[in-house]
Formats: sequence, C-alpha cells, structure tokens
Amino acid sequence: MPNYDYECSNCNHKLSKFQRMTERNVRKCPKCGEKTLVRQIGSGAAVIFKGSGFYENDYPKEGGRQS
Repeated sequence: MPNYDYECSNCNHKLSKFQRMTERNVRKCPKCGEKTLVRQIGSGAAVIFKGSGFYENDYPKEGGRQS
C-alpha cells in the first residue's frame, strides 16, 4: 500500500496517510476540520521500507565477493 501526502488548502497542515489505492482521498483536515485536504501530485510512488527484515547483508555489494 502506498503512502500519500496531503496538504490542507485552508490552514496549510501537511500529513501522510498510508492507504490502499482503491480508497477515496481524505478530504477532512484533522487540524482545522474543514474539507479542504488535497492529495499532492507525484506522492505515493516511492517505496518505503519500515520494520524488521531489511538488512545490509541481504544484497551483495558491488565489486565484492559473489557467493
């Protein structure tokens, strides 16, 4: 699931929301309560690695020994 960035056009509050691609855009700003949140263009395309299981030794280094 992608992480989308939103910005309120009323109070300029910024937030990120982890949601499914099929979910509707968030409209209500948690700070001012107005329905003026706008999803930022181009966000959600990056891969975010969170949690355990991602280690430096999982991938071979360039020029290093190949096993």
